[in-house]
Amino acid sequence: MEQRKKSRLSLNQKHSLTGWAFLFVASALLIWMNFYPMVRGFLISLQTGVGAQMSFAGFVNYARLLEDPQFRQTVTNTFFYLLIQVPIMLILALILASMLNDPTLKARGFFRTAIFLPCAVGLVAYSLVFRQMFAISGIVNTIAMNLGIMETPFNWFGNTWSARMIIILGLIWRWTGFNMIFYLAGLQNIDRSIFEAARIDGANVFHQFWRITVPLLRPIILLTAIMSTNGTLQLFDESFNLTGGGPGITSRTMSHHIFATAFQGIPQVGYASAMSFVILIFVAVLAFVQIKVGDRR
Repeated sequence: MEQRKKSRLSLNQKHSLTGWAFLFVASALLIWMNFYPMVRGFLISLQTGVGAQMSFAGFVNYARLLEDPQFRQTVTNTFFYLLIQVPIMLILALILASMLNDPTLKARGFFRTAIFLPCAVGLVAYSLVFRQMFAISGIVNTIAMNLGIMETPFNWFGNTWSARMIIILGLIWRWTGFNMIFYLAGLQNIDRSIFEAARIDGANVFHQFWRITVPLLRPIILLTAIMSTNGTLQLFDESFNLTGGGPGITSRTMSHHIFATAFQGIPQVGYASAMSFVILIFVAVLAFVQIKVGDRR
């Protein structure tokens, strides 16, 4: 019996070692590519100076954040995009998914593909299209003047609020279809008989949506809310390519500001690293709050 126990324990150890052998390469890459840069970035955030002249300065960079009006401006811009764009995008994606889940709707495949395609379009290509559309001589101004809405062309990129709205419009256009696919997949796992029973009981379309669709999709809604929040707080591409952060920095996001601080003008790598860890804190806190609020278990 003792020999069998020993051999069985030895076999378990072999299985364990085999598993760790397969995991070793992936674990090593994960530590090297993810955790090491995070630790290294935090150490850099505690330094000031340029290049070889960098020296340890404690939490000076973090204290500087509290007094930096430019950083406060970019935080305000980013949270403005978050509070306006994310709710509109998720609600629109949920409504579209509910409509396209109707088995009686003709050409469902075409509409699903058409709505999903924007998130597959290259960022530079769609940025160029949007810049042309909202240019002073672009199609938006042309249509507005032909309809008598405006008498003279409007400089969309020269005004703070219109520049922000262009970024929000671009984000909604590009990512609504992406979130719609998640909701559509969840809806297709819900038995149609639930909706038929509700219809027989007298529930209208709104009641079915609010009392059946939303509660049953709560985990997926929570997932998309966390992903969208995370993506918006790290938003860079639209700010950099669509508006260039202008006019001034009134449409610049935090990630764009970090890039400009680290790589444009006099490089301030330590200060940029400190800002990046502030974004990490924002993402972690908001994800925690969303999980606590959205997950009723």
